[in-house]
Amino acid sequence: MGALSALEQAMEHGWDALWARVVDREPVELIDALRRECDSNVVVCSEHRVVVPNAYDVELADFAYDELVRRGTDVGQELTDRLARHGERQGYEWAGPLTVHITRSGRVPNGRYRVTSGAMPHVSADGFHHAMR
Repeated sequence: MGALSALEQAMEHGWDALWARVVDREPVELIDALRRECDSNVVVCSEHRVVVPNAYDVELADFAYDELVRRGTDVGQELTDRLARHGERQGYEWAGPLTVHITRSGRVPNGRYRVTSGAMPHVSADGFHHAMR
C-alpha cells in the first residue's frame, strides 16, 4: 500500500506543478475551496451515513479559463478525482454521481474563481431533502 500512496503523491505533485504553470497559482487553493464547499454542505443522516452534494461548479476568471482551454487539460476530471478521494477519506456519501464542472465567468468576485455545489438536477430533490431530516 505504501508504494501506491507514493505513486499517488507523485502524480498529485505533477498535477500541482502543471496547474501552477497554467494559472500561475498553486492548485491547493482551488482544491481546498472544493473541499471546504463539500465539508460545509454535509448532511448527517445517521451515525453511519453522511451525504454531501454531488455537483460542483468552478467558475474561473476569463484568463485562467482561456489558458486551460488553450492547453487542453482535463482539469474538471482531475478535480473530480481529488474531491472523490477527499470524500472517501471523510466517509461521505455523494447525493449522486460526482462531477466538477469548469466554466468561464467574467463575474468572479475575487477575480480568480468561485466554487458552488448542489445536487444534480436528475437527482430527486425530495430524496436529498429527505436525507437532510
